[in-house]
Amino acid sequence: MSKLIVISQDALVYEDLAYLANLPNYKRLLDACAQIKTLRAIYPTVTYPIHTSVSTGCYPDRHVITTNELFRPGTLRNPWHWFAEDIAVPTIFEYAKAAGLSTAAVFWPVTGNNPYIDYLVDEYWSQSKDDDLEDVFIRSGSSPDVMEKVVRPNLHILRGHERQHPEADRFVTSCACDIIRNYQPDLLMIHPAHIDGFRHMYGLFNEQVNRALDETDLQLGMIYQALEETGTFGDTNIVVMSDHGQITIQRSIALNVCLKEAGFIKTDDRGNLIDWDAYIQSAGLSAQVHLKNRARYDELYALLLYWEREGIYGISRVFTSEQARAEERLAWDFDFVLETDGFTAFNEDWKRPLVHNIDITDWRYGRATHGCLPDKGPQPTMIAAGPAFRSGVQLERRPIVDLTATFSRVLGFDMPGIDGKAVEEILC
Repeated sequence: MSKLIVISQDALVYEDLAYLANLPNYKRLLDACAQIKTLRAIYPTVTYPIHTSVSTGCYPDRHVITTNELFRPGTLRNPWHWFAEDIAVPTIFEYAKAAGLSTAAVFWPVTGNNPYIDYLVDEYWSQSKDDDLEDVFIRSGSSPDVMEKVVRPNLHILRGHERQHPEADRFVTSCACDIIRNYQPDLLMIHPAHIDGFRHMYGLFNEQVNRALDETDLQLGMIYQALEETGTFGDTNIVVMSDHGQITIQRSIALNVCLKEAGFIKTDDRGNLIDWDAYIQSAGLSAQVHLKNRARYDELYALLLYWEREGIYGISRVFTSEQARAEERLAWDFDFVLETDGFTAFNEDWKRPLVHNIDITDWRYGRATHGCLPDKGPQPTMIAAGPAFRSGVQLERRPIVDLTATFSRVLGFDMPGIDGKAVEEILC
């Protein structure tokens, strides 16, 4: 049975393939690949929910990862959903282990301490400047053997305690290559994010983003080399996919300011949040509105609809939780969803000013971002080559949740009851 490597190049879009086709390693892949030109992601088009949909084959109303960050009102930079325990349904790693396969993941979102991943380097960062990087990876699930053979030999690549590009993706790829060399896992899922980071910083299509694409080609070459060194290249299926595109924005708007002025948020004399009846959590180009005081539901809904009608608050549509579930399979512990007008991101601040300029230090408010409905803007894509895929087959569009069942079929097991269906047309 053949092996599978899934490389999720965060924010890669179909339009990028024309540039990548001129680079040596991607040309090699594209010349022999099956392709789904565009993938319909889930709502919101945000990294952690989407990757959870890819690892589970389910929509967010079932796996319950609906944003990157945890919901903690009153804090503008919250911890993310680092750990696998947050997912409400089984992942492909669990099914793979049940089928007797070996599993690995490097920076695949929401995998921290996943007991079904044999060789794990989680996407988890130092929680303070004094938080030792070795301890970070140990407590997020890297085994002593993985620490010795994979993490420690590559820590020198990183710059400091925060994710910096391109060094972070060089670390990710080097770790993946060492996992291939040491363990030859049956399933390896990798998540580089260089393209995404540069699009947030510089915009959608430009020379800086092209340099990020150049870097991803070099990293794909590193994967090829590791497979060839271990003699597993011919038995390995390689999938390059992406989670979302991005769209250009011009501003972010802090609607919690308006909730505060309408009496839904209370602060102390210093402006610190001390209590709330309603609170808006940003997902970049959408936002999820939480209501704690159920007696104020009608009042809040009327206010949100007023903002939508006015046309100046950045909202193109207000979804009730019922509408979001029915139309986009998005549901969890919030009451409303706000969708962007196409050039506004949603800011969580409750202190004025109401309108904020671009902030490239936060993915939600950069020159370009994501989180909107999944049919907007440039679209994610997928290319795949190897013994399980039919070279030359090209499909126009499929739901991203269909990838999971496709991957499990490649590996020889089923995942019953998931939302996605295997894309049979691209399989041998």
